[in-house]
Amino acid sequence: MIEYRAVHKEYPDGTVAVVDFSLVIPARRTTVFVGSSGCGKTTLLRMINRMVDPESGTILIDGEDVRQTNPVRLRRSIGYVMQNGGLMPHLTVRDNVATVPVLNGVSRSQARLRAGELLELVGLDPDLGSRYPAQLSGGQQQRVGVARALASDPNILLMDEPFAAVDPIVRADLQRETMRLQQELDKTVVFVTHDIDEAFLLGDQVVILRQGADVAQLGSPSEIIEAPADDFVRQFVGLDGGRRSLRAKHTPDGTVLVDEAGRAHARLIDEPGGSTP
Repeated sequence: MIEYRAVHKEYPDGTVAVVDFSLVIPARRTTVFVGSSGCGKTTLLRMINRMVDPESGTILIDGEDVRQTNPVRLRRSIGYVMQNGGLMPHLTVRDNVATVPVLNGVSRSQARLRAGELLELVGLDPDLGSRYPAQLSGGQQQRVGVARALASDPNILLMDEPFAAVDPIVRADLQRETMRLQQELDKTVVFVTHDIDEAFLLGDQVVILRQGADVAQLGSPSEIIEAPADDFVRQFVGLDGGRRSLRAKHTPDGTVLVDEAGRAHARLIDEPGGSTP
């Protein structure tokens, strides 16, 4: 479990990123911070592994203040995936994944062997381990970034807008992989995005933020859609303007769900042995 207690962060240029923020992030669930640029969501994430320290307040992991832990040791114990992969260009893919285990004292041969297993886990051919990051596509690099974050088998995985730089098809594939990995590995995941659809897809707990990391609403995707806290939330999640108001439209090829503008969002399929609802 991760807990923020009255956390405040102001940067040297006077930017106030986080004001009196308190929140409990449950273990073995995915919590998503979502909001517009500059709302403080990435600052909140980076406070967990002490890449950013608050001016006041406390952050606890399983009841222990992170400030009582050496920051280097803390970072090596927490998985971290960033937007552009953050891979080291002069190392092979295999050695990129093996970096943290080697730093933690695992033999290089064992770490490289485990790297091959992790590449397979994230949907890559282990033979890609001999290549360099520049020889991979953007989606492949992001998968390597996830493998590297998992290499030390951390309990906590931080993901800072990891799929923002890839095309929509690759992004959807990576989102599916993230959900599959979470089902298999049961980590505590903290995910940052500006995309509310991505937040609703991945999050067990979604935290919608205003400027200063002010919590506009906290809840499951269903709770937020069914009972938005205010007009800001309604607008942010797309309830205003009919984007999430769907109706059934019958076509020669089946029934589809369309919004108020007539744009199709999904097709209804027949259940085996049943009929289309």
